[in-house]
Amino acid sequence: MLQYLLDLIIGLGIGFIAGLLGVGGGFLIVPTLVLLGEPIHLAIGTSLACIVLSSLSASITHIRRGAVLYRVVLLKEIFSVPFAVLGAYLSSLIAGEKLKLIFALLLLYLAYKMARREGGIEENGGEIHNFRVPIVGILSGLVSGLLGISGGVLNVPLFHTFVGMPMRYAVGTSSFALFFTALAGAIEHYQLGQVDVHTAILLAPGLIIGGRLGALTAHSVHPETLRRAFAGVLILVALKMLL
Repeated sequence: MLQYLLDLIIGLGIGFIAGLLGVGGGFLIVPTLVLLGEPIHLAIGTSLACIVLSSLSASITHIRRGAVLYRVVLLKEIFSVPFAVLGAYLSSLIAGEKLKLIFALLLLYLAYKMARREGGIEENGGEIHNFRVPIVGILSGLVSGLLGISGGVLNVPLFHTFVGMPMRYAVGTSSFALFFTALAGAIEHYQLGQVDVHTAILLAPGLIIGGRLGALTAHSVHPETLRRAFAGVLILVALKMLL
């Protein structure tokens, strides 16, 4: 009984953060599963299966609130998928420590940009630059393939600061895009026997409820608060990469 309660609490916490910020939550799920005794490869595959659930739950809420730009999702994924494959291939040719350093520095720069961003499209009615979306897709796909993480931590800040999307649209669109990315990865890992279905099922209720609650919260907090919260998460992930 205690284990079920623990899984529910873990799922609620991770799902909430994923729904609130439009990230996959893999940077939380993988270390949590490893601490609970899962081998690392099994933890990664199970994490992707969990991200499918949390991102789907969050996406439904964001879609109902009209905060998903489908054209952006399609355009991004067209470029993300092949570059994720390329990134996976390149990962065997480039030193892992150098990759982590480059990625951490990129995250710290994006955190700075998001924390310092004043005003925003929500207030000034700026233009969304759809022609920049393929660049986000390429970067997100490469990083995902190179480092074995979801691209959510890149999607949201780049959607917001580079493409020019309002923060809530950046979060909602990222959540929906992550569903397809995670689903493809989860299927591949499942075929390799690297998904702990039992653990994923135990975490599922918390992830689904938490994802919905997080997405609802994202539509009720001020965009500036959401930006600064995401900047904080970027800093935490960057530090994890460096340490």
